[in-house]
Order: sequence, then C-alpha cells, then structure tokens
Amino acid sequence: MTFNCLPPTIVFQEVPNEISLCFSITGCQVGCKGCHSTELWNKNFGQQLTNTNFQQWINKYQGLISTVLFMGGEWQKNALIEKLILAQKQGLKTCLYTGENIVDEQISKHLNYAKIGKWDPDRGGLNNPDTNQQFIDLTAGNTLNHLFIKEGIQHVAA
Repeated sequence: MTFNCLPPTIVFQEVPNEISLCFSITGCQVGCKGCHSTELWNKNFGQQLTNTNFQQWINKYQGLISTVLFMGGEWQKNALIEKLILAQKQGLKTCLYTGENIVDEQISKHLNYAKIGKWDPDRGGLNNPDTNQQFIDLTAGNTLNHLFIKEGIQHVAA
C-alpha cells in the first residue's frame, strides 16, 4: 500500500507557536460526518510520499519550519513512524492530527503533539470550548485547547 499525500503546505495555526510543514495523508478511514477534506478518504488520491521525497521537502524548508504535521496517516503506522523519525533527526518537532480518540503508543513516542477526536459538527473544532477534540502536548502531558480559543468570540454549536 502506498503512503500518499497532497502537496505539503506551510501552516501557522494548527500547532500553536510553531511554523509547520503539513502533510495531508490520503486514505483516511475515520470518515467524520461534516469532514471538510473528503478527498483525503481516497487512498489513491495524491502523490506517493517516500522517505526520499519527504526528506527533500524537509531540506527545502529547513530553517523556516519548526514542526512537521501529519493530517492523518496513523492507518499506515510504519510509514508514518519512518517519517516522524526522519523529521526528529533534523531537529524538528512532530505532530499528528487524527480523528481517533487515542494514538498508538508506537506512534506517540515519536510525537511532540497530537490532536485527537473525531470531528463532531455539533461540538466544533479546537476553537470551540465545547469541542470533544483535544490538542495535547505529549512531551509535557498538557492539553492545550485553550491556545485555540480567541477571547471575545462567542462560540455556538452548529
């Protein structure tokens, strides 16, 4: 099975206080109702992310990024772990966004951060105080949801 992704992008708000190179991995098996990225459900969509081209992306942005973020990929544990180790060897932090409620221990030991929890349109995302999702600093063991909530903005369920 290939480990496919969309072309990576630089993102600023998915990991607080970090500049992240984001890889959206295709083949998502969670299939959250209301998902804004249903193209990621198709495992054949996107381009293959090999260790070689992953390293090329890291080299291209080295010195500009502080974190490598994977939107999914936990369903291909070994391929994901290989990329996490490569990123860490370059001195980068790592993060996984998953719709699952837990992260496999073999994966989590290679992560600095994880966003867990299936998208629930009635409870919203990390910027909603009522969300079921959690953003966790796995190094310190703290939940960091408060960093996503902007003061003075009223949040209502969908």
